[in-house]
Amino acid sequence: MTKYIQNSVLALFMCLTSSLAFAIDSQELPDVKEGIVDIKITDPDKLVGYTVGDVIEREVVLTIKAPYKLIDTSLPIPGYEKRYRGQLIGIELKSISHEKDESKDESTHRIKLAYQVFTNNVVAKNAALGPEYLNLINTKDSKDLVKYRIPLLSIAVSPIAIFGAVKVENNMSTFLGPLLMPKHKEQQALKISLITLVLGLLGLLYIMGKHAWLPRMGGAFAKAHRQVRKTANTTEGLQQAVSITHQAINASAGMSVFNDNSAAFLHAHPKFNPMRGELETFFGLSRQVYFEPKFQMQNAFGAAQNPHQWLVQFTRRCRDCERGLTPEPIKMGA
Repeated sequence: MTKYIQNSVLALFMCLTSSLAFAIDSQELPDVKEGIVDIKITDPDKLVGYTVGDVIEREVVLTIKAPYKLIDTSLPIPGYEKRYRGQLIGIELKSISHEKDESKDESTHRIKLAYQVFTNNVVAKNAALGPEYLNLINTKDSKDLVKYRIPLLSIAVSPIAIFGAVKVENNMSTFLGPLLMPKHKEQQALKISLITLVLGLLGLLYIMGKHAWLPRMGGAFAKAHRQVRKTANTTEGLQQAVSITHQAINASAGMSVFNDNSAAFLHAHPKFNPMRGELETFFGLSRQVYFEPKFQMQNAFGAAQNPHQWLVQFTRRCRDCERGLTPEPIKMGA
């Protein structure tokens, strides 16, 4: 019963002091001491370009330390038209919502304010939301009434239509950030270009690469091409290169291949069909190198081209066929 009486007395006390505070002009009260009230404000990102009918929302979270409490009757009243420097600006408080959470040491108030624009002009003009003044009371001293000022928010109200010639550089609002060119298309084009470049480099690496760790890069002709390139451009080097090439052909076919059974090799491995004519040429070169007495490099192919360089290109083309690629033609006269 005693606790009930205390709560009743406290409620009556708050009611009387609230009525008294409502009758007092908030701006005439002293400011609350620093450290009593903490505030967090969520303002709209847009500060310019508001026109008639637009709604502007703010959210204010106040944390008030005991023994001070907010007098609810001092909250802004919907329908009140705002003033800026004493002049009506055509913006009024459309709605307000108030939620509070009280504890022994402090009280938290979440206040959502919605303002609506009811004005229009031929030019853009500055306006402000607030300031709003809230009254606080010391629950331990009814004579201790103070005010807290919610900061104003400066905005710019724009006309629905512009009359006459307008110089943009002379009418830039101080609330408007720098005008940036849209870069979405450029960024998208850059990403596509980078992806194309990467794919192209990967394709070039695959076609021109000599490393066996890449997919389908460790075939017999890939190894043979690397070895043939390292042989000397001499008669002895040519003999060594021909032997390496024979080994690659036999490894690919799984049998010994010569001119008389090359058709069977091509039938079993059709990816080497583009090399049909060059295989015959290679076997002809092999016969010259191994079976013609006193063979000299300048006698091969009737001296039409360097046989060692031709063999380097031949193994490269066989390597391309091995990877499923279309081989480039051999450059004659190399």
